Amino acid sequence: MASQYMLGIDTGGTYTDAVIFHDDQGILAKAKALTTRHDLSVGIAEALDKVLAQTSLDPRELGLVSLSTTLATNALVEGQGGRAALVMIGFGPEDLKRDGLAEALGSDPVVFLPGGHDVHGNEQPLDLEPLVAALPDLAKSVTSFAVAGYFAVRNPAHEVRVREVIRSVSGLPVTCSHELSSKLGGPRRALTTLLNARLVSMIDRLIGSAETYLAGRGVEAPLMVVRGDGALISASEARLRPIETILSGPAASLVGARHLTGLDNAIVSDIGGTTTDVAIMEDGSPRLDADGAVVGGYRTMVEAVAMRTFGLGGDSEVHIDDQGLGLRIQLGPRRLVPLSLTGTLHGTPVKETLERQLRASHAGRNDGRFAVRTGLPIALSTGLQPQEQALFDRIGNAPVPLDTLISLTQQKATLDRLVARGLVHICGLTPSDAMHLLNQQAQWDREAALLGMQLAARRKTGAGKPVAATPEELAQTIVDRLTRQSAEAILAATLAEDGLHDIDPARSTLISRALDHRPAITGFRLALDRPVVGLGASAPVYYPAIARALGSDLAIPGDADVANAIGAVVGQVRISVNAFITCPEEGLHVVTGLGEASRFTREQEAFAFARQTAMELAHKRAAANGAPDAVTLVTESVDVAEIEGRRQLIEARITATASGRPRHARA
Repeated sequence: MASQYMLGIDTGGTYTDAVIFHDDQGILAKAKALTTRHDLSVGIAEALDKVLAQTSLDPRELGLVSLSTTLATNALVEGQGGRAALVMIGFGPEDLKRDGLAEALGSDPVVFLPGGHDVHGNEQPLDLEPLVAALPDLAKSVTSFAVAGYFAVRNPAHEVRVREVIRSVSGLPVTCSHELSSKLGGPRRALTTLLNARLVSMIDRLIGSAETYLAGRGVEAPLMVVRGDGALISASEARLRPIETILSGPAASLVGARHLTGLDNAIVSDIGGTTTDVAIMEDGSPRLDADGAVVGGYRTMVEAVAMRTFGLGGDSEVHIDDQGLGLRIQLGPRRLVPLSLTGTLHGTPVKETLERQLRASHAGRNDGRFAVRTGLPIALSTGLQPQEQALFDRIGNAPVPLDTLISLTQQKATLDRLVARGLVHICGLTPSDAMHLLNQQAQWDREAALLGMQLAARRKTGAGKPVAATPEELAQTIVDRLTRQSAEAILAATLAEDGLHDIDPARSTLISRALDHRPAITGFRLALDRPVVGLGASAPVYYPAIARALGSDLAIPGDADVANAIGAVVGQVRISVNAFITCPEEGLHVVTGLGEASRFTREQEAFAFARQTAMELAHKRAAANGAPDAVTLVTESVDVAEIEGRRQLIEARITATASGRPRHARA
């Protein structure tokens, strides 16, 4: 019988969690460590050392290791990632205006090449000369390439040729659009490919860190990664398609929530350091988003759980609007390193700076804020503009106070660009600091949190009064704001599920009155038809008040703090392969989506070939992902028309799906 011991890991924006799980006995041990973004292996090793130390288990007895992560999701929400070059084959500059592609591209380079294919896989001549001319300079200024060809899902030949040329000259990672999606819609497929290319180095470092540690401890079990739809894929697949790990952590949390609570119908809300993720559980399963996951404002072609991700968490940036007559606070979407954590990591110099700023006669705009390098490899800083490089050179591995770093207004925008590239962290006031001051968290430096809160509290409103009478009053206001924004986030998700997309809970007067529970002649109350499941380490602190505001029942499972890591080990491998059949002319049936196009004179032969080949590919890929015993099912969608009394095939889609539990490594 195969080994039943499994190790689940979840690497989040703030913490890395680990659990040891047994098929029959459940959770045997769990542990946490800070996520060390500069070197992920440090945080992973600490979490795994802690969890293994709690048992007498020999690491070689582990049969499976599975990893979920919110790093890809967080990077897209915060607008971070490596610099990527986009190569578009058969498209023109006007295509950048569609599906948010130009906005996502930003200042990253793009190369347009003549070529591509039509809907039946027939090619237009490919001209590689513009790419060959640009490659020497591009290879020095980007960290990866994204390649998207016109109708590449019907014939990927041009994307493959371009990939070979790029690799031969640059040696850098290349993502091709046909590897990520079989759906039509070139610009959105190009967007998905671009985002994937930006994430390659990040996910590669994560998986490499885990593999290095596991090998060092003698773990022989295969390493799996949770995909955005909750299914498992091999580590090698995740390296090629990191975009598929967006919503990996949230998807794992849903699988974990179902396992921990046994609830078939629930609203699952997972609060972390960077994001809050909300999804609806219906009949024991999360709904998948057929249109593709939306993360960071971009609609991708990645099939994932129908999850709404909000830039709201314990480490969210606190925005204090002091221009009005009263205090107004907004949280997120950017994550800061909490001052309490900064004080723990960097000690006395941080608190001495905060004390210096407190002694000043007037509050400064940049008080209580620091910049520090993330510690990412220096190669990822390629392509910086001169003003960006100059500012980056002044920031070291120890926090630099912003009041000494920034002297010109335009330097603030320059610093923001360094943050967006993932090269620099901003340290500042967050809800985590408020919780430390209110003695509801205690893992970091409370004194640093107090000093930061004192600095913020003495800022003046438009009426000339301090924004808060005491640091504790401001801390409670910040916590109340997190409660309110969390309730609004859950309502936004439930209203959207009900088809009420045009109602914004943050702007609705009636919803505001209902959340406030104000006494009035005309009273408004909210009600949800299922309980809220609160997940995350801070769920017991925040979610009781959130559930009260929503008038909802609340379920917080005992292991809510490691639900993602649990979900990582109880999931299944699921692989789908799509084939398409079209009829461009009478007597000709073209099968695409399985590589090079295949042509048949008889429709029955085309369908038989598509079914058999799709099943074989799905089963082969499932086996490569650790599930050789996967069961394969085939579904078909056929679009036909009547033309002059005769049946005419327009298009058929054949989908083969192979699913099964990954086989444990040891017998």
